[in-house]
Amino acid sequence: QVQLVESGGGLVQAGGSLRLSCAVSGRTLSSCKMAWFRQEPGKEREFVAAINRSGSSTYYRDSVKGRFTISRDNAENTVYLQMNSLKPEDTAVYYCAADPSRTAGLRTRPREYDYWGQGTQVTVSS
Repeated sequence: QVQLVESGGGLVQAGGSLRLSCAVSGRTLSSCKMAWFRQEPGKEREFVAAINRSGSSTYYRDSVKGRFTISRDNAENTVYLQMNSLKPEDTAVYYCAADPSRTAGLRTRPREYDYWGQGTQVTVSS
């Protein structure tokens, strides 16, 4: 069974940084495309960033481009999200997700991902 466990969330002031980690077990990380999503209370889960199996290709939502960086260490079975210049509007629960499909391209819709972590809270104060 595939398990994803996020960590690294917390409370930070606007302009600060956090690094989220997603540890993957039960499946070789290199077989999955990976992504980060986030969700605020009462709102739909939204795409943040995605990375292909090798780490050579990434994709971001416009509002985080230049501030967030997704990366992966397949040897350590871990995916990261480095978040810099955080803003109050980045406050949400952040989820790690895995897409084991062999289709080309990076996906941005939650239903296209098969495996999910439990989420980690990120709160940015103004």
